[in-house]
Amino acid sequence: MKTEPEKVRESIGIVFQELTLDRDMTVREILEYHGRLYSMPKAERQERVDELISLVELEGKRDTLTKHLSGGMKRRLEIARGLMTRPKVLFMDEPTIGLDPQTRIRIWDYVRDINRQGTTIFLTTHYMDEADQLSDRISIIDHGKIVVTGKSWELKNTLGQDLIYMETNDNWAAGELLKDLDSVKGIKEKSKGIIVMVNVDGTYLLPEIMDRLRNGGIGIKAVNLKKPSMDDVFVHYTGRELRDNGAEKGAVVVPRIRRR
Repeated sequence: MKTEPEKVRESIGIVFQELTLDRDMTVREILEYHGRLYSMPKAERQERVDELISLVELEGKRDTLTKHLSGGMKRRLEIARGLMTRPKVLFMDEPTIGLDPQTRIRIWDYVRDINRQGTTIFLTTHYMDEADQLSDRISIIDHGKIVVTGKSWELKNTLGQDLIYMETNDNWAAGELLKDLDSVKGIKEKSKGIIVMVNVDGTYLLPEIMDRLRNGGIGIKAVNLKKPSMDDVFVHYTGRELRDNGAEKGAVVVPRIRRR
């Protein structure tokens, strides 16, 4: 890195969270200018500009000033600019924040295509479904520290095969009655109930759980059965929801899409 800093810079691409485009330059000029900054030969630069404009589907906007582009188009142009030098590693800081669902899915497609072409991607996001969809490996960061790393299915499996959320008239007593069941992996208290993490199909275990609670004199108010999600994983390891006060600064999921 110290001996060849220019090559290092060329091998790294960045897509910032905040838009950093010159509003008075066209789509083509933005990419051209970025290529010039890295001393790309003219023929290679022009070929790459055409290639990237096609990749992010901005062919009809190549001579449009960026200030006249929609938010989704600007984000796609940011991605194209980050790829101008064919980087080996691309850092993307919340690339889909504030975008509508349709545009988000389109950005996901670009990310997958870029990765398939051999680029390693480090992507930060607050969207757990995005981390789940895109990542080979996920690290959850809380207050600036990595608290857990693994593949999506590995992280979900730490919570069990199914999650059973229950509200009862005595949640502590309910937890005590259920914790010794062989199929129960763990029990976590919530504000109004408990989450029972089980190692088997909860559909078949639920009748046994309800019978045990009723026989123990516990009244059941509500029951919900579901598969663990990345949202559940996040809450499990950080102890809070993303929307909790102060959560946004430290609650970042970092999916890492490895080069294949």
